Amino acid sequence: MSEQQQQPVFSVEKLYVNDLSLEVPHAPEIFLNQETPEVEMQVHTDNKKLEEDFYNVTVTVTVTAKLADGKVLFLNEVAQSGIFRLANIPEADVKVLLGIACPNILYPYAREAVSSTITRAGFPPVVLAPINFEAMYEQQQAAANAPAAGNA
Repeated sequence: MSEQQQQPVFSVEKLYVNDLSLEVPHAPEIFLNQETPEVEMQVHTDNKKLEEDFYNVTVTVTVTAKLADGKVLFLNEVAQSGIFRLANIPEADVKVLLGIACPNILYPYAREAVSSTITRAGFPPVVLAPINFEAMYEQQQAAANAPAAGNA
């Protein structure tokens, strides 16, 4: 039985939307404008240990659409979260799983929530491009290890 206890465990315990907001500050007049907006997306990941072997990971996606004059068409933010169980995994590997594997699981749910919310608001669907969370994680690690004075 002790052999079974030592097996690595990586499982999804719960997926949920932690926060969802949509702002259409210039409605209803904005719907009369036929101009194609510029759409900007920002993604942020975060994780927190809940208790032994359980972690909460959140991928927050913020999508802003603006017209050429800077007027905001809509602002949509989705925080998609999940509770993951990681047991009998070396600490270095836990960090990689929390920074890459968990966001890869959560992001498709966040993409769907963004697309659905924006469509329900009366706008054409916004389909977000896939994200390379491995590259994002490596950039974060490099930034964390870089000397602070070197960014002048």
